[in-house]
Amino acid sequence: MVVKIALDQEMCTMEDVRKFVAPLIENVERVIVGKRSAIEFIMVALLCEGHVLLEDVPGSGKTMLARSIAASLGISFKRIQCTPDLLPNDITGVSVFNQKSGEFEFKPGPIFVNILLADEINRATPRTQAALLEAMQEQQVTADGVTRDLPRPFLVLATQNPIEYEGTFPLPEAQLDRFLMRLSLGYPSRADERQILVNLWREHPITKIGKIVDGQALSSLQKQVWDVTVDATLQDYIVGLAEATRNHPDLLLGVSPRGSLALLKAAQALAAIRGRDYVLPDDIKILVPLTLSHRLILKPEAELRGRTARAILEDVLENTPLDLGSVNS
Repeated sequence: MVVKIALDQEMCTMEDVRKFVAPLIENVERVIVGKRSAIEFIMVALLCEGHVLLEDVPGSGKTMLARSIAASLGISFKRIQCTPDLLPNDITGVSVFNQKSGEFEFKPGPIFVNILLADEINRATPRTQAALLEAMQEQQVTADGVTRDLPRPFLVLATQNPIEYEGTFPLPEAQLDRFLMRLSLGYPSRADERQILVNLWREHPITKIGKIVDGQALSSLQKQVWDVTVDATLQDYIVGLAEATRNHPDLLLGVSPRGSLALLKAAQALAAIRGRDYVLPDDIKILVPLTLSHRLILKPEAELRGRTARAILEDVLENTPLDLGSVNS
C-alpha cells in the first residue's frame, strides 16, 4: 500500500528533505532497478530547479525513469519525440483563430508541463533545440510576443544516443551549459537485469506505482536547499576546480561561472537529500564529473590522443588542493 507523505511547507528542515526524497527514490526503484544513484542525482536536479541530459543507448529505461518520477510526485509528464521536421511551435504552442470569438487563442505546447522528456534531442534542428533555451533558463516561454510562465516544478530530461550520430545536430555549447548535469544509466548488472525480467513478466510496474509524495511541496524544499552551509574553504575549492579547467593544456574551453554555480547548488542539494545542513568535500567530488564534463571543450589534438572530459576532470581533482582545516567533518 502506497503511503502519502505531506510536509509542512512553512517549516521544513534538511531532515524533511531527506524524508521527502527517500520514499520517492524507493518508489521509483520499483520501476528502475539497480539505478539508485542516478535517481538520486535527478532528485538533486529537481531540488536545484536544474535540467538533466541523459546519454544512453535505446532501451535503458530513460522514458520509464521520467514517467515513474512524475507518477511518484503526482505531477504532469509529457514526452516529445525529437525529429528533424519538429518545429519550435510544436514545443512551445501556437495561436489558433477562433471563428466564434473572432480572436486568436493560444494553444499551449507540450512544454507546459512539470516534467518534459525531450527524447533524442540531437535529432531536432538547431532552431527547434533553441526553443528550449528560454524555457530551461528562465522557466518561461515567449510565443507570439507574449511571455507565459511555465508550471512549477519544471524539469527537462533530454536524451541522446551517444553511439548513433547519423542525421543528428549536436547540441551547441550554449545549450549544453543549460543542463545542470549529464548522466548515463548504463546497462544493468546481471542480477538487476534478471529482476527486470521478473518484474515485467505480466504487467509493467509503471502501471502500479502512484503518488507517494506531494510534488507541490518541492517549491518549499527548493528554497530550503539554499540554506545548506558551504564552508568558505569549499567555495574556494569549487573556484579552484573551475580555474584549473580554464588553464588545462588539453582544454580549449574550461568551466564557466554558470558551471561553478551548478556544482555549488548540486552539492547543497545532495547534502540536503542525505539529511545534512552542510556540504562535505565528497559531495563536491562526486558531482564534479556529472556537472562539469559536458561544459568542457577539448582541443583536437587531445581528442586524437584519446583524452576525454572525464579523464581530464580526474586530473583536475587530483591536482587541485583542498585545505581541510576549517571544513566541517
